[in-house]
Amino acid sequence: MSTPNIGFIGLGNMGGRMTACIVRAGRQVLGFDTRQGAAEEVGATPAPTAADVVAKSDLVLLSLPDSAVVEAVVYSDPGFLEAIRHGQIIVDLSTSAPASTRRIAADVAARGATLLDAGISGGAAAAEKGTLTLMVGGDTSALETARPVLELFADKIFLCGDSGAGHTVKLLNNFLNAVTLSATAEVMVAAKKADLDLKTVLDVINASSGVSFASLNRFPKIIQGDYLKGGLTNTLMLKDVATYLDLVAQLGVASLNAPGPVAAFGLARQLGYADQISNTVVDAIGDVSGGVRLYNPKEAL
Repeated sequence: MSTPNIGFIGLGNMGGRMTACIVRAGRQVLGFDTRQGAAEEVGATPAPTAADVVAKSDLVLLSLPDSAVVEAVVYSDPGFLEAIRHGQIIVDLSTSAPASTRRIAADVAARGATLLDAGISGGAAAAEKGTLTLMVGGDTSALETARPVLELFADKIFLCGDSGAGHTVKLLNNFLNAVTLSATAEVMVAAKKADLDLKTVLDVINASSGVSFASLNRFPKIIQGDYLKGGLTNTLMLKDVATYLDLVAQLGVASLNAPGPVAAFGLARQLGYADQISNTVVDAIGDVSGGVRLYNPKEAL
């Protein structure tokens, strides 16, 4: 499989950007999405169904919202599993429940193919630039075969263990992301209400023990009015936290820090930010804190 035929299923905010990276590298991609025109927008050749992508591709990539959607794609059309063949590699880039991932991996293996679960991190900006981080579970040799294509949109690839390990690490990472994003949002609203200079507050935090990805990479943009649109929505963030809670419950681990992000992203959904990027959680917190906005165009003049 030195030059595999590449297929991509799920061409949304992340999948579309990853596909575009592959296309920019000069590779052809057969793409499928339920939204008409999505494949053409990113330079892929449109396929009529997901099963058609599987039938015509050696390496199949999936980027879908959650396990329920992945299972629907894999199992609702009998042609999907029937099209899987010996030696084929399928890479699930979704954020999925590890138990579901292992079930699908077993069904794929029964047909002589290999499923890799590959959680992604870095958001829309990294997907755009091709600098995502991948956390992979599954067969080492399959990963090495797929690596040249994965490296077209990811510059850090970690093999985390057997099937399901990649999605497990992804859930652990996303929970920390949810905690730090929601907590930093709360702190920045408090800083605004205390009449502090927000850039100075971030400079202090980023030089101190409160530093996080959110304070380093998100809020310097947010306080300038740039919410970095195109990334994980509040609905999907809340879904990831719920999936994390299911995982740690299965592992017998107490989750004492979940109420914060559950409340914050639940509030964002309730107040109308459900399908907006999760960075807008700061506006939801601001709404119930006196109508606070970190960025005011008039103040910037």
